[in-house]
Amino acid sequence: MQKIFFEIQIDAPTERVWDVLWSDITYRQWTTAFTEGSFYQGTFEEGSIMKFFDPNNNGMYSRVEKNISHKELKLLHLGEIYDGVETPQDWGEATEAYILEETETGTILKIEIQTPEEFKTFFEEKFPVALGIVKNLSENQL
Repeated sequence: MQKIFFEIQIDAPTERVWDVLWSDITYRQWTTAFTEGSFYQGTFEEGSIMKFFDPNNNGMYSRVEKNISHKELKLLHLGEIYDGVETPQDWGEATEAYILEETETGTILKIEIQTPEEFKTFFEEKFPVALGIVKNLSENQL
């Protein structure tokens, strides 16, 4: 399992950054960095299952491990979805955490990922682009 960290300063309040991350419309915008047409189904309540899809309805499903509104969201990735079929994967503790820290000038957004080696390069290439979009959306839609 590989651990990867990303961090970005955003000149917007934590509430605004949180809304950009998890509101349906803006989620679809910043996740274009990974796959154009990405969307999710479900609620971000702790213990619930979230499904993350590409435009072909393929993707992955995860359990919400922690949700402290406007502060932290942590997902445990459980498996893949292809043609509507959920297939559990042996990814161990494959997690993705979004941590928002309030600063005098806005928010520091930290991403902490534990991922199998096979996905490390993908995340290292795509997450900086995604965070740039989150920053732009957060700062320019105040």
